[in-house]
Amino acid sequence: SKFVATFGLAVVLIFLVLAAQFNSFRDPFVILVGCVPLAMFGALIFTFLKIPDPNTPFWTNGWTTTLNIYSQVGLVTLIGLISKNGILMVEFANVLQERGVPKRQAILEASMTRLRPILMTSAATVAGHFPLILVSGPGAAARNSIGLVLVGGMFIGTIFTLFVVPSIYMLIAKDHKKTVEDPVEIDELLAEGV
Repeated sequence: SKFVATFGLAVVLIFLVLAAQFNSFRDPFVILVGCVPLAMFGALIFTFLKIPDPNTPFWTNGWTTTLNIYSQVGLVTLIGLISKNGILMVEFANVLQERGVPKRQAILEASMTRLRPILMTSAATVAGHFPLILVSGPGAAARNSIGLVLVGGMFIGTIFTLFVVPSIYMLIAKDHKKTVEDPVEIDELLAEGV
């Protein structure tokens, strides 16, 4: 029960920070709905499915974990890590819209332009946490738990995020039109006597 409260607080905190960053409630909603549930699915699949490890005997657990304190810490961490992918796409699409690009073209171009940074940072995260899955010995269960949650969540979440965030952006995000053609300098206004 404490985990649900902690998890909810983490989502609300990220939503509020993103709302302040984007000056909108829609864009953070697009990011969180497009990224977090898919990453949670990828992380929790190892909790419910038993994936055999070819290097261990069949009577052992294989690559699986339980919902323990370490996997819970991994889930809270995963929220922040996976939200980065949505932020990269949504922020760039908003900038393109402000430059006059239509919404559909903006999210398509943002997705293609931000594909490499998303894949590079996600691959680095997966590669950095993968050794936690392979570790054995004292304390291995704790490290395996956080490693499985982060690797599974980032891998599956990143793949699905690349397709889901643009779709949700098209449905929910508002049009970001350019409001002022040229910014007026204060000195020009003072010179005109305004």
